[in-house]
Parts: sequence; structure tokens; C-alpha cells
Amino acid sequence: MIYRAGSWSAELARSVVPWARHVALGALLVGLGCAGPEQASQQAAPGTTGSESRDDATLEPLGPSNSDPASANSQPPPATDSAPGSEGMPNAELPLDSASSEPGAAGSGAAPSAEDPEASADPEGTMPAVEPPVTAPVNPAELPPVTLWIAGDSTVANGQTPCPRGWGGVIAARFDARVRVNNAAVGGRSVHTWLYEVGQETDEATGECTLARDANGAPRLQARWQTMLDGMKPGDYLLIQFGINDGDPNCDRHVGIDAFQTAYGMMAEAAKARGAQPVFLTPVSSISCAGNTARGSRGGFVPATIEAGAEFDVPVIDLHALSVELYQERGFCPVAGGDVSASTTGPVGDFFCDDHTHFSATGTVEIAGLVARGLQSQGIGLAAYLK
Repeated sequence: MIYRAGSWSAELARSVVPWARHVALGALLVGLGCAGPEQASQQAAPGTTGSESRDDATLEPLGPSNSDPASANSQPPPATDSAPGSEGMPNAELPLDSASSEPGAAGSGAAPSAEDPEASADPEGTMPAVEPPVTAPVNPAELPPVTLWIAGDSTVANGQTPCPRGWGGVIAARFDARVRVNNAAVGGRSVHTWLYEVGQETDEATGECTLARDANGAPRLQARWQTMLDGMKPGDYLLIQFGINDGDPNCDRHVGIDAFQTAYGMMAEAAKARGAQPVFLTPVSSISCAGNTARGSRGGFVPATIEAGAEFDVPVIDLHALSVELYQERGFCPVAGGDVSASTTGPVGDFFCDDHTHFSATGTVEIAGLVARGLQSQGIGLAAYLK
């Protein structure tokens, strides 16, 4: 074969150029594949596929370089279905800071996809906690005058000076002048003998003491309860504490647990019907010791009160637990001689009367303080009137 001058180089160029085109195109396709399907779809020209080739002289940059962070972040996000008015906005239900990014993506500024259950679950607890709504504080100066009605036994009654005294007789000092206290507690009463006219006989069918009934067959109410109902108005409060005399096995004071809870429910519903807020209190404990430890003393009437509160949707102040806690803090146990008597001196003698149940003028003020503390801890509206 005879070669003319320059023919060899021309022939070489014709054979090398196609090869170079394939190499360049292959490199481009590899780069597109590494960029991921979304970027590849953005870089692919409309109407072409990755297998199509063009002349080297016509190839132009098809997308931003991966080495340019600014241009990489300028890519439009993939289209998603969004609610009206949220077009073009990031998912508003996810935090927009980089703290919630996937590991290894710090600084990317990309929020995890809402379709990724693991990203949305936030197993690391990096999402900010949802704060409860802020409620406007109650301004005590704007509160209206109210009446505090009280039903109870001797540990609640006004009592006598110096002994016994009940917390209901001194609780008024804890409130401002807008609270009028009507203490109708009576010594020696169970919830039934406070509410009803009760006989000395036991109903064999129920095991309860018989109740006197009116012409319609309804239990005959004591005047104190009817007077309370007649005076009760919206915004008032009713505090109820029994359970000390109710455990008497004999009529007329005996009240079984079920009947005890039923009576509490009746009183609560009657108060609510008049717009008043009932509050149950567990019976205050006597001083009882197990060695150096103060212990409870009111048996089943404590849980019965708590259960009645749950059943009738009434807040409960556990005065029994609060009193036992106070006795323990004061170191009342052991009591010299095993019980409180007229000869008992010291803190125990100052706190109680000549028995283990009733309070002196000193002790009853502290028990009233426990009631006030219970109002606050239970978030009861009456607490806003405390001094």
C-alpha cells in the first residue's frame, strides 16, 4: 500500500476520534450514575436517554458539578403533593434545623422525609419537646365572693375551747375576706347520722341501720343538709369528711362501705346541680404508732373515699396520709405510755386532747394547714383565695 504525504496522520485521526468519543461518553454516563437517579434525571436532556450519544463538539455541561456545594444545593427539590398554600415549603411538621438530620448528613440542611418512619419517629429524641399550652393565671383580685360549706364529724366541727377543736372551726383564717365559711360539722356523726334520721334497728336485707322515710318513701333528711342545699349557689365549695364514726358496728352510727360511698355520691351530685364544687377528704388519722413509726388508723374508709372521688369525678384531699406524714415528721412516735392521756406532755400532749383522736387548739390549726395544702396540691379553685 502506498501512502501519500499526510495520509497516515489523517487516517489515525479518523480512527482515534470515534474511540475518544466513546470514552468521553462513558465517563459522562458513569458520572450520571454516581449522582443518583434524581440528579441523573435532571441532567438528562429532554427526549434523550443515557444510551444516546452526541458529537463531542456539541456536548455542554448538563448540570452543576458535585464538587460545587453552592450549585449542588441550588437543585430544586423533588415534586411532592402538598396542602394548598404550602407549595414550595418544607414539611412544616418536621424541625428545620440540622440537629434532626440523618447521621452523616450533618450540615446538609435536609430534613428527614416524612415518608421515612424511622426518621419521623426520632428515636434519638432530638426533636424539641412539645410544650403544653400556656394558660392565663387566675387573678385573685377578680375572684367573686364564695361560701365554703363543710360537712363532717368532731374532728371537723368548731368544737370547744380548749378541747376538742376541729379544723373546720379555724380554716377561715386561711382565706381572705371573700370566703364565708359555713361549718355544719357535728361531733359524733357518721355520714348517715349527719344526713338522715337514722333508727336503732338494722335492716337485715342490707345490713345497714334503718332510715326514717317520708310519705313518698324517701329517706328523711336532717335540717342541716337541707339548709345547706337551700343556700348553696354557683361558685361555692363543699368539703366533706367522715369515716371516723362510720365504722361503729352498732346502729345508729354504723355505715357500710358501699352505703358510705353512695352517700358521698348523693351529696356531690346535689352540690354540682347547684353549681358548687364538692371536695372529698379522707378521715384525718388518730395518733397510732408501730414502734417509732406513725401509722394510719381509719381502715377501709380511706380507700372508700378515694374510690368515691374517682367514681363521682370529685377531687380528693388525702388528709389521712397528710396527717400520718405530719405525725412522723414531728416524731410523735412512740407515745409515752402507748396512748395519749391527760398526763401526756410534750409535743404530743400539746397537739391532742386527752385521747388519741381529737385535737387541741394548737393541733387543729396545723390540721387546717394540711387541708389548705391539699387544696393547693390538688389544684382546687378554692386555693386561689388562700392568704
